[in-house]
Amino acid sequence: MVAAAEVEAQWQLLVLVGLGNFTVLRRHLGHAVCATLINAVAGRVAVCIPDAVARPTTPSQVEVMIRAPSREVLDAHLVTLGEALRYPFLLPDGEYRIEPILGAALAAVPHDDDMRLLEEAEHALADAQVEARVVVRELAARSDRLDRIALSHELTRAIEREGLFVEYQPKIHVRQQRIASVEALLRWRHPVHGMISPIEFIPVAEESRIIGPLTLWVLRRVIADQRQLSAAGHDVRIFINISGMLLGDLNFVRDACAIVRDSGAKIGFEITETSVIHDPESAISNLQLFVDMGIAVAIDDYGAGLSSLSYLKQLPACELKIDKLFITQLTSSNRDPLIVRSTIDLAHALEMEVVAEGVETPATLALLTVMGCDMIQGYLISRPIGLEALIAFLTEQEHQGIAALAKPLPFARLVAHARG
Repeated sequence: MVAAAEVEAQWQLLVLVGLGNFTVLRRHLGHAVCATLINAVAGRVAVCIPDAVARPTTPSQVEVMIRAPSREVLDAHLVTLGEALRYPFLLPDGEYRIEPILGAALAAVPHDDDMRLLEEAEHALADAQVEARVVVRELAARSDRLDRIALSHELTRAIEREGLFVEYQPKIHVRQQRIASVEALLRWRHPVHGMISPIEFIPVAEESRIIGPLTLWVLRRVIADQRQLSAAGHDVRIFINISGMLLGDLNFVRDACAIVRDSGAKIGFEITETSVIHDPESAISNLQLFVDMGIAVAIDDYGAGLSSLSYLKQLPACELKIDKLFITQLTSSNRDPLIVRSTIDLAHALEMEVVAEGVETPATLALLTVMGCDMIQGYLISRPIGLEALIAFLTEQEHQGIAALAKPLPFARLVAHARG
């Protein structure tokens, strides 16, 4: 029976159940009773979801593995699990309640990366502890498991049938204490493979020459979302990522300019520093056309590629984004602070503002502030979130301001509106 269920299963969910009040319980009950309690938690899971495999992995955590034929079944199991753990546990010496924290990782079956599944579940559990909600993270399909030709056809259908979606990550201006803009990030939830990383499908789109229609789809989606933001009282520029191969594509340039002109939207384009190398004359000329249209230009991932000052000084950009490769090690490296500080000074000399990507800790923010960095982006402020969550985030910012930049902002609960 179990074997049949495994054959039919299309999705696998690894749930980590943490005890949010474990420290208090251990202090009052002792290790022996807590061990009994965590076994009781695993037992209840096995009763309410008979197909699940549940086992304690630490004194404060239960691992639950569930396979199912559809995502809807797994979603229902998560609801059942959350409700079942709300009720008290009757032990020989009394009745006790736990504060369950659920973090999960989801993957399409088959897959052969159990360690990656566990790591994603651990990250989800850590997020759930902060955000006070169930967090589910999907494993992006690996490129070696995907048929790139088939994927290009499916991506074309996804564009035509609205099979894609966009999430947004805010950028905060440190000195001005305001949301400066947001970055739009394209997502694809494949009906079979689950979430496919942009790292995988963007090269497919470029190879198959559908990157232009794909980017125009994103542009139209962003403009429609910006109208909803404006209706909610939030006038904010949205940046989208532009492939380097489009900078010399006159058809794309013409279509993109027409869409922005007709909509009156506040749009920005993010380009990588190396995207102008193949045809610098056309790329720089077209970037100037965008700027003349009122489209802001930002240089993305600065430092990740082969930086060229000769191109940098010619680009009509207003922002320079330092790659997170240098930001994540900022407080633990000897060289990265020197590189970041010199990059900030260089950008300011070229009359550009600087955005630091991948800011995750207050210590990193504090050091960037001292260095004169203008804007920050990263999980310390917000992870990528859906439109409804973005509206809630911006509304909350209007009421509370951004006075607590030196610590994680109290808006994590708003991410509950976003996709897990």
